[in-house]
Amino acid sequence: MEIDDPDIIAEVRAVFDRYETAIAANDTAVLDASFWPDPRTVRFGITEILYGIDAIRAFRATVRSYAPRMQKRIHITSFGRDFACTHLEYERVGTGLIGRETKIMARLPGHGWRVVSAHVSLLAAADPGRTQKG
Repeated sequence: MEIDDPDIIAEVRAVFDRYETAIAANDTAVLDASFWPDPRTVRFGITEILYGIDAIRAFRATVRSYAPRMQKRIHITSFGRDFACTHLEYERVGTGLIGRETKIMARLPGHGWRVVSAHVSLLAAADPGRTQKG
């Protein structure tokens, strides 16, 4: 198995960038289409625990806008040609809160690259991890 094939990293980065553009614009159609349309898809957000694409879509329908954010660090690893993980460290504009977002992606027959699991979290202001770099 090849790890970090540059062509696969580029494919996954394009999906990642499309998702980030959709977050900034609250483009629900693109955000929903980024996820595997399956009941086994999972998304843990800052305030929500969502199992299945129907729950994810229902949540997205309630969001008026997402807090603006600046990307601080992006880390992508691919495993073979059909599996990758993306990690984003970001800062919320105006509050300075540090957020983390992990997406597990798989290239699925008939769908292409889709997020199969996602986890979003914010560090507490007093969290000692705020000052660590790594």
